Amino acid sequence: MAHLDINSQIGSCMPLAAMRINIIIHNIEVNPGQGEKLVRSTSTSAKILKDPTRRYFLVRLPSGDEKLIDTKCRATIGLMSNPSYKTKKLRKARQSMWLRGRPVVRGVAMNLVDHPYKGGEGRSKSSGSHGRTSLTPWGKPCKSSYKTVSPKKRK
Repeated sequence: MAHLDINSQIGSCMPLAAMRINIIIHNIEVNPGQGEKLVRSTSTSAKILKDPTRRYFLVRLPSGDEKLIDTKCRATIGLMSNPSYKTKKLRKARQSMWLRGRPVVRGVAMNLVDHPYKGGEGRSKSSGSHGRTSLTPWGKPCKSSYKTVSPKKRK
């Protein structure tokens, strides 16, 4: 029976210091012992590029960004499962409600009485062109960069 190197087994979780360069990883810690924070989504992976110093590894994330991560941080070898997740087609409208809950309707698309943004006729964007902007339930404007918090409270 052949002996397999634990560094090459998919699904092994270990510190980055024990891994080889150019290996595919996921579930990466940012700080040692903090828990997995990066590359946790379905069908995503990162790659260890190089070891510029003895303390940090350079890792390329799925977004293309490169990040220095401490060698004591742990990661899992391999690719996250279910690569065909994004290509799945929904069979009917009700299936989206099973997965995500009820659909969200924009306040601008509602009737005047149904929402604080007050809806409007056609593509009016809350009738801002008619002199009335969107209001909060307390009557304050919510668009046009209106300052809602006093500078004293921000500090």
